[in-house]
Amino acid sequence: MKILVIEDQEKLANFLRKGLTESHYTVTLASSCKEASDAISESTFDVIVLDLGLPDGDGLELLKTWRSAGFVEPVIILSARDTVESKILGLNYGADDYLAKPFSIEEFLARVRSLVRRHSTIKSTLLKYSLLEMDLIGHIVKLDGKVIDLTNREYALLEIFLQNQGRILTRTVIAEKVWESHYDVDTNLLDVYMSRLRAKIEIPEKIVFKTIRGVGYQLV
Repeated sequence: MKILVIEDQEKLANFLRKGLTESHYTVTLASSCKEASDAISESTFDVIVLDLGLPDGDGLELLKTWRSAGFVEPVIILSARDTVESKILGLNYGADDYLAKPFSIEEFLARVRSLVRRHSTIKSTLLKYSLLEMDLIGHIVKLDGKVIDLTNREYALLEIFLQNQGRILTRTVIAEKVWESHYDVDTNLLDVYMSRLRAKIEIPEKIVFKTIRGVGYQLV
């Protein structure tokens, strides 16, 4: 399980990393809105831990931007803003949980475990987008009700886009999920697979894969 901790107080960030690491989570630290956005563009995470008072912006606005862009990963806010109004605002902006500072590491870890369980149980086995349907159990993809034939690699590639609708997926993220590599796959190889996938399912104005030059792709 991968956790992104966005916290500008170095001592607290390291404290959280130690607790999470001891609980067998893989932790990435970010201390600003920019670092957080860069981390999310480069990889996927199972839970995001978000402080609100960041040096280059408000964590709430960052969360609002993520949700507007279709970011669905669970987010737990950690903040010194402990009023009921602040908690309601954070939840309304799209947070899945809100924990006021100070807090115990035991409660924090319990909240993280709860989010992981909750998120894993609500993941649908049927992914839908426009005229597309992917049955994760039956390993079947339908386009406008008709079954389409995909190779295993094409299926894996389509699945990551359906799991991240509207998000820009970098080549690094695609390589990690589809080719099980932490490094960029060969540019021509990825482009070839994208071309094949587009030929099989892309429909103008209904299902479109947008090329983000120098970055990756987006299902829009």
